[in-house]
Amino acid sequence: MNAARRVWTALVMTCAAALIAFGFNFLLIPHRLLSGGVSGVSMLLSYATGLDTGILYFALNLPILIWGWFALGHAFIAWSIYAVAVTSFLIRIAPVHSLAADPILAAVFGGVAFGIGAGLALRYGGSSGGIDIIATIVTRHREVPIGMLLFLMNMSIVILQALLSEDWEGAMYSLLSIYVSGRAIDMIHIRQLKVTAFIISCDPYRLLDKLRRLPRGVSIVPIKGGYTGEDKVMLMTVTTRYELSALRTMIRRHDPKAFVNIVETVSVMGDFRKV
Repeated sequence: MNAARRVWTALVMTCAAALIAFGFNFLLIPHRLLSGGVSGVSMLLSYATGLDTGILYFALNLPILIWGWFALGHAFIAWSIYAVAVTSFLIRIAPVHSLAADPILAAVFGGVAFGIGAGLALRYGGSSGGIDIIATIVTRHREVPIGMLLFLMNMSIVILQALLSEDWEGAMYSLLSIYVSGRAIDMIHIRQLKVTAFIISCDPYRLLDKLRRLPRGVSIVPIKGGYTGEDKVMLMTVTTRYELSALRTMIRRHDPKAFVNIVETVSVMGDFRKV
């Protein structure tokens, strides 16, 4: 990744962190509402103990980030660490001030702010930490419905909030916020979508060696150039949206002139992991 792209990615990650912190401190926390995933757990613990949400957000994400460092690519986790650290810092320094007196408005727009922030982080090669990293690791090793995993975890958090606070109305507002944030993330970065990449490279076998190090299989397809008539090979691989950013980065690094066609894959039959 060149310097200009690093600067641009850092700016996007900073904006993503600012959106998440804004949604927390100005919309959700003043009404004691929750977001989804690990951030929701950090908010719930903050309400119960009085500890700083920013500190809890970073502390809960730290072991997951360490796990991801060894299980995933370092670039993805490095940007995730940056996003989580900036988010935690902004949550700590920004005042908690309600911008919406109506808890429904707070839930909706707080969910939108969090969802756009988390979606931007995912789209540009990082994450907001927590369940996004867990989902990335899980989808590399098992074909499981991540949507159901997220739903069960978030429902558990909301039910726990209702039991601790005896405020079922507040819990329903939190569920609304979680739903809206999920929809916002899907608008920017579709979670479970699989994609197929068709790669035509000037040095396909060098790129093939790099692709073989990824958790997905890769096929060599003989082709003929339409203009030149030359016999060539095309590399084809199926991956998930979670891993697409890492694939793009690897191709740019090793063959920036490669022609890559990425298409959405409706479904996959059989195991599409590396065998």
